[in-house]
Amino acid sequence: MTQGSVRLRRAQVEDAGVLARLYAAQREFLAPFEPARSEAFFTEEGQRRQLEHERELRAAGAAERFLILAGDATVGVLSVSNIVRGPLQSGVVAYFVAREYNGRGIATRAVALAVDWAFGEAGLHRLEAGTLVDNIASQRVLQRNGFERIGLARRYLHVAGDWRDHILFQRTVEDTVPHDDGTPSDSVR
Repeated sequence: MTQGSVRLRRAQVEDAGVLARLYAAQREFLAPFEPARSEAFFTEEGQRRQLEHERELRAAGAAERFLILAGDATVGVLSVSNIVRGPLQSGVVAYFVAREYNGRGIATRAVALAVDWAFGEAGLHRLEAGTLVDNIASQRVLQRNGFERIGLARRYLHVAGDWRDHILFQRTVEDTVPHDDGTPSDSVR
């Protein structure tokens, strides 16, 4: 999946080394936004185990993890997890872009691609996302992609050593993304 120079590619077990290096390089940057990680998470073997587990989840239709690519560089990760089928047809999107690539619209384009995948190939009806209350940049990414704020989840996730509040967002397949002039559009520009 491609939008401009940004692409999403399904993460494969063979990507363990790339992911270990990316997470290790971004460890300090991501620490305020993510749950505590074991030392093994930042190793190639730890990523290999995670990817093998995710391969099982993918086969069951329960999750998908993508590499975010800008040109030839792997600059982040996007996942759609907790996929529930049946009458709900929903998933949770989460993502990060490496610090040195922030502010370039990469996350906005990556989320747009994930929305296309979720409402197309994956056949979902609804996507959810949550951000820390003070993560304004991520909230803007979601809003630019037609997600609406649906509420505050108190003490939602254990992040950076504490139970932290999160703002929750959702988007359904019927929602459209407004252009800057307020007219509706089905895709991000």
